[in-house]
Amino acid sequence: MNKVFSVVKFTYFYVASLFLFSTVAFAYIDPSAVTYVIQAVAGAVIAIGALITVFRHKIIAFFKKGNKDEAKKEIHVIEDEPQDSNK
Repeated sequence: MNKVFSVVKFTYFYVASLFLFSTVAFAYIDPSAVTYVIQAVAGAVIAIGALITVFRHKIIAFFKKGNKDEAKKEIHVIEDEPQDSNK
């Protein structure tokens, strides 16, 4: 509860300071600056997507309901089957 109150208090003072100490700036945002921001956001989204793809099995196992031992058994079922050497 104390931690939540601390976060609420910080947010209140942050927002209040934005309104109290802000000034009007008649500024021009160059279109190329916006393009850089779009490229940075797109790069971050693509990197997160690649990271999720690489660690997909670990993420699924983390959110999967059930025992971790069951997941290991499912993965190693093929390895535990006896192999026929006559083939």
